[in-house]
This record gives sequence, structure tokens and C-alpha cells, in this order.
Amino acid sequence: MNDPEIRARLYPLLLGGVYIDELPTGATRADVVHITEAFMHGYEVKGDGDTLQRVENQLRCYAEVYDFVTFVVTEKHVAKLLPRLPAWVGVLVAEADGLGLRQHRPAGYNATVQRAPLAALLWVEEVKQFLLARGLAGASTLRQREVAQFLRTTQTIPLSSLAQYVRERLMARLPERLLLREERRAERERLAGLRQRRAARAKRR
Repeated sequence: MNDPEIRARLYPLLLGGVYIDELPTGATRADVVHITEAFMHGYEVKGDGDTLQRVENQLRCYAEVYDFVTFVVTEKHVAKLLPRLPAWVGVLVAEADGLGLRQHRPAGYNATVQRAPLAALLWVEEVKQFLLARGLAGASTLRQREVAQFLRTTQTIPLSSLAQYVRERLMARLPERLLLREERRAERERLAGLRQRRAARAKRR
């Protein structure tokens, strides 16, 4: 079973809010992120053709930003994956003879979210707007690394407030993402049509 087949089983389970595919998260990309007004849940998909080589890095990045994390895997990966995951990480299993996903264990709340990696899900100008609204004079002149350093060391910015702002911005951005995705799809189709016409002309010569 491959990645698209597993995602097709996952999407109907993501009720409320929005979900985003391939969201840049630290040094990796989260396969699917379910975002609601109350939480963000990152999902990592492992099909039969995937390996577990990147699990540690993916888990490290997800643990810094998502309230819940779940690995969605085929039966092939379960035995080797479980020892590599902390108890709070959920596991869903896509069985070859089923149509849905079997819950091997539910995701627990992640208490290791950090401000700077969480803010890095947004554009730096969005983060500056948040800091200005919280009364940080001079936030507009900070460079990206200075913003990150401030968030790593400050005790004046509640994590809950920042998390709520990040969720709101990512949810608001979804229509822009969908439009861009549609534009890219149309461009791929246009280029494919051009290649086909050129090939047809070449055959007639």
C-alpha cells in the first residue's frame, strides 16, 4: 500500500478545521497537518515502499510544534517503529485487507512544543506582527534569527497565545494554498499539452 492510498483513508477522519499536505516543519515536511481552532495534529505517513530512516528527525521536528503527532503506517512497519516512538505518539495502521485505519494507540498531548520552532511555521513578517501586537517595540526591525532568538529566551510571550495565532494564520492561508496548487496543476497540464503537440508534429515530419 502506498502513500496516496493511505492518505485517502486518513482524510475522512480529519473532522473540523482544515488539513494541509506537505507543511514545511523544521528540517522536514509533515505529510498531513490537521489544524483546528484548538489544536494542530501532525501525521507522518509510511507506506510499504517507505523506510524508517528519517523517523528520528521527523519526530524531533514534529515534537517541537504539534500538539499531537501520529504515524500512519502499514502493518509492515509497526514492530520496528514502536520502539522508536515515545508513548505519547499515536499510531494508526493501514491494513491491506481493510478500507480504513486501525488505531494501534491514540496520540497523547505533546508537552514539548517550543515557541521558536512553532513560530517558524509562519512567515517572519507574520510573527513580527504578532510581537508588535503584544507590545514588543522595535519588532519590525528584527531579523529572522533575532526573532527566533527572542522567542527562545522570552518568558513574556505565552505559548498558548502564540499557538493560537499560528493556527489562525495557517487556517486563513489555506485558500491561498489551494489557489496556488490549482495554478501549478494547470501549468503542468499546459506544459504536458505542449510536449504532446510537439511530439505529434515531430512524428508527422
